[in-house]
Amino acid sequence: MANETASLAESTESVLHIWGRKPLSGHVTISGAKNAALVLMAGALLCPEQCRLRNVPNLLDIQRMGQIVRALGVKLEQKGNTLEIDASHIGQSQAPYELVSQLRASFFAIGPILARLGIARVPLPGGCAIGARPVDLHVRGLRALGADVQIQHGVVRACITGGRRRLQGAKIYLDYPSVGATETLMMAATLAEGETTINNAAQEPEVVDLANFCRAMGAKIQGAGTKTIRIVGVSRLHTADYHIVPDRIEAGTFLVAGAMTQSQISLSPVIPDHLTATIAKLRAIGTQVVLESPNTLRVVPGPIEAVDIETQPYPGFPTDMQAQFMALLTLSNGNSVISETVFENRLRHVAELQRMGADIRVKGNIAVVRGVPMLSGAPVVATDLRASAALAIAGLAADGKTTVQGLHHLDRGYENLTGKLLALGAHIERVSVATSDKGSNGSTPSESSS
Repeated sequence: MANETASLAESTESVLHIWGRKPLSGHVTISGAKNAALVLMAGALLCPEQCRLRNVPNLLDIQRMGQIVRALGVKLEQKGNTLEIDASHIGQSQAPYELVSQLRASFFAIGPILARLGIARVPLPGGCAIGARPVDLHVRGLRALGADVQIQHGVVRACITGGRRRLQGAKIYLDYPSVGATETLMMAATLAEGETTINNAAQEPEVVDLANFCRAMGAKIQGAGTKTIRIVGVSRLHTADYHIVPDRIEAGTFLVAGAMTQSQISLSPVIPDHLTATIAKLRAIGTQVVLESPNTLRVVPGPIEAVDIETQPYPGFPTDMQAQFMALLTLSNGNSVISETVFENRLRHVAELQRMGADIRVKGNIAVVRGVPMLSGAPVVATDLRASAALAIAGLAADGKTTVQGLHHLDRGYENLTGKLLALGAHIERVSVATSDKGSNGSTPSESSS
């Protein structure tokens, strides 16, 4: 299917049929970063003028975030991968529960809404089933900025107190370098009175992209990408036209696909510095990653050797690449140990890889992967976003036919994955199925979002 749309995931049940052991070749274009686009859509709420975001991927999560900002009175228009956002007449301080419950990133809106309106009511978020990810760091940070924050009946209510019209700058220390908390507090502080310092801040590229976008609107932010971010509040932001960075996780996924299928493929645009940990592990495994131009990489596969992996906050190895590397290491020469330290529920794809013949043993948050000569195609169910990509990659390398269910997860984070794989020569087909066809492997797709 040349053009996947996110709406397909909600209107019909689809499955992905993959006939494996077919070499890939060619070039793949990497889409804009999902995790950057979502928070930049929230960041646009800070501006009382129209902003333009370019390189926005067409994903289910982006559509959901668009519904949320529209419910807040924001005008939003998408033309291809360009998004026009006009928050000049933002008129609601409460995001609707039925939308927020589907998307964790929607909670980002609390910082901009509070900074703009002085009051915000946002339901506790839904989204991933990969871990608890509490909002206590967000709440403590907003309180440090002078907000009264209460959580009642599943709704976070925040308002500026003391007769002030603006939040107040503060020194904030995060007990954990949470990306969401860093981004929420950075956005709130852009319109605060005085200087804010966020210590032990997240260093992810998406945090840097948000800071750059806010600076393009006139914010005064320094240190994004380091452990200490300083924000000097301004009273008003202005319009900006901004291009979102490429998706480092999509890029890493295709690098792993090349390694696992023993195929040379190239990909662009990428920012190689965003992929340092991923590339280092691929090279340790025996795969060469060649820089063909400043924004183009080529994967040159070799024998798959065992390595140990421990997920960490950036610049460590990303948890969003753990499932894909586990799939790759199922075919390694030797035993690998994968430690998941970021999310407590992010090893549920193990059972699905085992259906395909993988030899994996799990104890707590540690998986021991013993390499096998070959995987076998099987019906499997995606348990979360990155697991869906890992199962698709495994299917590309497996003998026989693999059928992947639960594609609503895939549609959340990969733009037109089927079309991109087809262009590389994969034997893959996405088809709609009747409800009675679900659960052909004895299971039904997970109803939770990843």
